[in-house]
Amino acid sequence: MPLQNILVEIRSRICYIIINRESKLNALNFSTLAELGEAIKQAFLNTDVGGIIITGAGPKAFVAGADIAEFAPLDTDGGRKMAETAQHNVFDVIEHGNKPVIAAINGFALGGGLELAMACHIRLASANAKLGLPEVTLGLIPGYGGTQRLTRLVGKGRALEMILTADMITAEQALQFGLVNHVVKPDALLPKAEEIMNKILTRAPLAVASAIKAVNAAITDAEKGFDVEINEFAACFATDDTREGIAAFTEKRKPDFKGK
Repeated sequence: MPLQNILVEIRSRICYIIINRESKLNALNFSTLAELGEAIKQAFLNTDVGGIIITGAGPKAFVAGADIAEFAPLDTDGGRKMAETAQHNVFDVIEHGNKPVIAAINGFALGGGLELAMACHIRLASANAKLGLPEVTLGLIPGYGGTQRLTRLVGKGRALEMILTADMITAEQALQFGLVNHVVKPDALLPKAEEIMNKILTRAPLAVASAIKAVNAAITDAEKGFDVEINEFAACFATDDTREGIAAFTEKRKPDFKGK
């Protein structure tokens, strides 16, 4: 589909996806979510892409929430369809993808914007970032996985406080809570994301995919998580990359992984 609301660029095996609605603080309307979902799926399928970095256009916002004007005509069925479509086609796709996705949070990450960041595997924030889930101020609750992913990341007490008060937190508070991995100066945000991604890209791609699947299992189905880990560990031994990694270790050289 022709892209109206996001920018996509692939450089050095990294797919950069930029939410490009700066005048609207990069708010996620329905068409933006559709474009984002399609871009994510294409990046996961593209053999030239090893990982994805998502950020927002301009210095003010990663994503400052959903486009609230689109909520006005919705009834119960419409609300359910909106949440299901976004979760199944965008947020769950990111979380369960076979390649690492890093959120580079520049500025506001509110509502659907924070939910988007939380679906990513790693989160970095600029020092001026503000994060929050303000949905209760609209008479709503988070609908794109926010109640679930925030609780997993920061614990029940902090999740309830953030959601029920609708207060924003600073980047440093988010780091303290475990909501983001790193806080850096605004001009260092993308370089730091690239530094982490480029390190991941030197690792075995199939093992990276297996690790994502196994870690997700610890959250989504803890009782079976150990079984998922065992199965993914065993499956690695059927790959050329595992043989290459072991050979490189014994031969004291850098491995040359092919993703096979």
